[in-house]
Amino acid sequence: MAHGPEDAAAVAEFAGYVLSRLPAAPARVLEIGCGPDGGVTPALAAAGYDVLGVDPKAPAGRHFRPLTLEELDEPGPFDAAVAGRVLHHVEPLGPGLDKLARLAPLLVVEEFACDRVDAAAREWYRGEYARRSAEGAPPHAPEDLGDWSVAHSDLHPYDVLRTELDRRYEERDFYWQPYLFRWLGGPETKTREEDLIAAGRLQPMGFRYTGVALGR
Repeated sequence: MAHGPEDAAAVAEFAGYVLSRLPAAPARVLEIGCGPDGGVTPALAAAGYDVLGVDPKAPAGRHFRPLTLEELDEPGPFDAAVAGRVLHHVEPLGPGLDKLARLAPLLVVEEFACDRVDAAAREWYRGEYARRSAEGAPPHAPEDLGDWSVAHSDLHPYDVLRTELDRRYEERDFYWQPYLFRWLGGPETKTREEDLIAAGRLQPMGFRYTGVALGR
């Protein structure tokens, strides 16, 4: 799911997390999978970083290149790499992470554990989608997570993501967080998701991770 208007605040919040983990500007930073809206690259550029955002649908501008990670021929080095909600799509994942570890010693990640979309998540999401639609603001998102899961069975699950990360990086920071509110939109949706997670009625599906490349 590409960044949309509903999750602009979440993208800005992730930019704050990234900035809290990066070395001081003007460090050189690579963002992979910046998307058509530029991801966190504009925020990093505004903060004085020498930043490059890559994505096949990257916007125009001197801080962007319309490429996949595999196509990127930039020799580096970078001081850090950022991957916001993209690693679960990267194929092949191992060689992609090998390339990132060669290019930069620090990796900052925001991700989605697609295998945590269980029956409770599907039921809650369906109700929230219907509620927002009844309010006249249907989300720009899948209507049913069951159908979505079937259509996206090729995404990397959490255990694959962590196994591949742990083979190449030493964890410096990790925590789970809500995720479905990004698709559903509306600030109150995040609060409801957080409350259900705290009560043990929903699994958190998003996570953040910062790691340092082994041997760097």
